[in-house]
Amino acid sequence: MSVPSRPDTLDTDSPHTSFDVACGEPLRALSLTTLQVNIGLVCNLACRHCHVESSPKRREAMSWETMQAVLELVRAHQVPTIDITGGAPEMHPHFKDFVTGARDLGAEVIVRTNLTVMLLEPYRHLPRWLAERHVHLVASLPCYLPENVDRQRGKWVHRDSIAVLQELNRLGYGRLPDRKLDLVYNPLGPQLPGDPRELESLYRRELRQAYGIEFHDLHVLTNLPIGRFVRDLERRGEADAYWSLLQRSFNPATLPHLMCRHQWHIGWDGRLYDCDFNFALGIPCEGAPTVHDVDLRRQQNRTIVTGNHCFGCTAGRGSSCSGTLVAE
Repeated sequence: MSVPSRPDTLDTDSPHTSFDVACGEPLRALSLTTLQVNIGLVCNLACRHCHVESSPKRREAMSWETMQAVLELVRAHQVPTIDITGGAPEMHPHFKDFVTGARDLGAEVIVRTNLTVMLLEPYRHLPRWLAERHVHLVASLPCYLPENVDRQRGKWVHRDSIAVLQELNRLGYGRLPDRKLDLVYNPLGPQLPGDPRELESLYRRELRQAYGIEFHDLHVLTNLPIGRFVRDLERRGEADAYWSLLQRSFNPATLPHLMCRHQWHIGWDGRLYDCDFNFALGIPCEGAPTVHDVDLRRQQNRTIVTGNHCFGCTAGRGSSCSGTLVAE
């Protein structure tokens, strides 16, 4: 099987890609359990693996009008979960208003955090504020070793992440059932993740022994070859081998569980995407609907827009924003 085309050379107007052939038929949405919302690309970090290429220099941000339209979708369709991401979503000026609006509607609110942002002066109050509202935190920590984290995310990021995790633990995060704290692992290089159960056991032991840190679950993710990560691979001459690895590792058992089949992703611009990775690549849903004009009922069985980057979610045990998809 040939190496799949890279995202920047994909013909997204073509009805077939190598991924479509592997699937055997077009992917269709199955349900709507989650609205994932990217509220902006500004971040206090500029991580080497970031697929949306966030940094302190980015200025793209969702308008309050669009945020209100998202909340109306949650209300009208009784969406169970709203998953807030960025960038560092905490840096958005309407972050707290948005979280409050979603919680007032009875939705579970997930916030994806890099942790370190909560050490910056304007956001130091957020750990307690989030705890009081029972917000589910999903925190990036690609390794428990300082040298590995700092190499991928920047100097002192491990130290600062540990400090925030300890503060969250003091507030009950990672210990109480209504203060959910999950961590996110991704490999440092061009390989598939190891056994998620072994990784979680290792994380739990190392973080507990070294820092007294507790957490609920470890989400094990595969790096998709897009954004900064794929450019880093290309500079090292490793991109083609990684594309080939993902394609060879295609696992059809992952297909029913793919996150694109159970959620929408709403970009900071209000446009709807099938997933966070399509958003990063600028590939909207069929018809390019926006949050202001979409009829979700008509989209329940929509065809998912796919490309060869989708092999990243179907390789091995599979990958999603909530971790692996199948046990083996």
